Amino acid sequence: MAENTFMLEIVTPEQILFRDEVQFLVAPAVEGELGVLRNHAPLVAALKIGVLRYKDAQGQEQKIAMSGGFMEVVDNTARVLAETAEHGHEIDVLRAKAAAERARQRLIQRDENINYSRAQLAMQRAIARLKAAGVDIDV
Repeated sequence: MAENTFMLEIVTPEQILFRDEVQFLVAPAVEGELGVLRNHAPLVAALKIGVLRYKDAQGQEQKIAMSGGFMEVVDNTARVLAETAEHGHEIDVLRAKAAAERARQRLIQRDENINYSRAQLAMQRAIARLKAAGVDIDV
């Protein structure tokens, strides 16, 4: 392991999405963004819907859309247990835009049969996916 890197593991119920050395990471914690560098103090944090950013060992910034979970940092290893996670470069932008539009339409309707909390979560997930894909959004 290089002297300025640490191990990052991102795991979902379906797969190990990422496991490699990184220079830093910024995760969407419930209380705000949480930055981690090598030799970070041990911690456990709840994560919310958002974009996890990291700089890989080669210095390239990468983004991952995620929809909540937990992160543990101990002994120069950050483990993210995510409900869902998707690399920004793998996101289907048209599908994410369509999902955002569907959620927006549900939120502006005045229908008692609409579950607004569910629509808000769908909107947050779609926005996170678009941000991870590098798309400018104006919702």
